[in-house]
Amino acid sequence: MTRAADLLRRLSKEGFIVPEQVKKAMLKVDIEDFTDYDVAPFYADRPVPYIESDSGNIKTISAPHMIITLLHHMELALGQEIIVIGCKGGYLSALIATIVGEDGRVNVLDPSSEVVNHAKERLSHWPTIEIRSVEDLDIAPVAFPGEFNRVILTGQIEAIPEWIKSRISDGGFVIAPLGDIDSQNLMKIEFQDNIELETNLGNVCFGPIDLDSTDNTHLHPKELADLIELSIETCEELEIIDYEELQSLQDLVAKLNNLPDETPPIGEGGIPISEHPMVKLLWHYSPSFLRLWPIIQVMLHPMISNFNLQTWNQIDDDEDIDW
Repeated sequence: MTRAADLLRRLSKEGFIVPEQVKKAMLKVDIEDFTDYDVAPFYADRPVPYIESDSGNIKTISAPHMIITLLHHMELALGQEIIVIGCKGGYLSALIATIVGEDGRVNVLDPSSEVVNHAKERLSHWPTIEIRSVEDLDIAPVAFPGEFNRVILTGQIEAIPEWIKSRISDGGFVIAPLGDIDSQNLMKIEFQDNIELETNLGNVCFGPIDLDSTDNTHLHPKELADLIELSIETCEELEIIDYEELQSLQDLVAKLNNLPDETPPIGEGGIPISEHPMVKLLWHYSPSFLRLWPIIQVMLHPMISNFNLQTWNQIDDDEDIDW
């Protein structure tokens, strides 16, 4: 049994609905074609990174159960034309293209030129997928004119842009994670006779579509501690955290909360990044929860993506640190 087949079998046993067309697509399309990172987390039903941007933000492909959920609610069929906003490494678009077939079309928009270039490279042999960059999600692009029947946004957004809503055909719908950066509801918004019908598909926590456009204000220690506590609760609910990882993260939360109230955010106060107490704490505890880092990055604030635990070689792990 292949790793993909084993993953789908496990997800089905856990109660996830895996439509036959989605199963066939996931068995046909290899996740390895869309990322050079280790894909072991993906087969353990966790997000997997696919690119680190020039600004240091790590972008991920969603966990398999979430991809299956999105595809299930998209109600895909042969010959459809789909709008995908947010590349997700190209993997989701490849799955959609496989399902809608040679007579279908997948049009992809993304505000990150780095992400677009990555996806174009990985999807160069997929003739039914067209990828374009868009400068601002609130402004209608010249590409892909006409009405839309199926639109999916693959990252956090506070509201559906008006240009999208105005072009949904009667009977069409949009699926998007709507809410703030820390928590969203996956919403399916159908348009019938000029009426919007909303269906809440559940609570989710996606990173923003354009991570590099978010507020660059760094987190204070207690803000980071609160967000890590939230990620601990989520990991416990998903049963993906072991005792050692749990203890390590709880210790980290306690240490962050014990830092002086006047501790400046990272990047402020004239403290070199390698000498900042928050960075030292993260570096000190990182070996014991490194396995969870990709999913923690997705759960937390975008600023956490600036901490690349595998490349902080400027910090000496053996250095004596006064906690």
